[in-house]
Amino acid sequence: MASVESAERVIRYPDLVRPNEFTQAELGWVPWLEPKAVEDLTDEDYAGLVERARAGSPYFRLLVRDPVVLGARTRADNDIFYNTDAGLGRAERELSAAATSRTNGCLFCASVHSRFASLQAPSRRDDVQRLLDEGIDGEQDDRWTAVIEAAAALTATPSHFGPAHVAALRDAGLDDQAIVDVVQSAAFFNWANRLMLALGEATPPAE
Repeated sequence: MASVESAERVIRYPDLVRPNEFTQAELGWVPWLEPKAVEDLTDEDYAGLVERARAGSPYFRLLVRDPVVLGARTRADNDIFYNTDAGLGRAERELSAAATSRTNGCLFCASVHSRFASLQAPSRRDDVQRLLDEGIDGEQDDRWTAVIEAAAALTATPSHFGPAHVAALRDAGLDDQAIVDVVQSAAFFNWANRLMLALGEATPPAE
């Protein structure tokens, strides 16, 4: 009986037309478990959300069922991607996350971070799209190749990343802080991709 009841709590979308390609368009996302209702959010929940606007996202309202963990997750996310006083520029942090998401097959996260990379480096939108279309083996300049290959190696398994990747990043002009930023961006989204892929699925862009 318990297994039947549990199965009934899974949200299904029989009419959903699922996206099947990587895109810079803004995809949606739907959960397989019930998010917390906006009207039920507490002060502790809003503290976990960090930014009140996140209450509009079913993904974050699902994660806010553990507000302490969500708060730590969101603060880490913000520091990794927005604290750019030193180290790697914002576009290449987003590139690292996009390469990770492309490797993991997370359509939603790949759409978010490829779009952000293009917004931060508009002249390189075609290069970002090539990453989505052709994957990590698509032609890029030496610097972006080094970032993409490092992120992809970490995504496959940490043991695939090694001194050769560090050397390639250094040869491409990255200092120690920038190399750490590549690793943090890829590592964080290895975890974030798996969380999002396990809790729901992407939906097509809004028309």
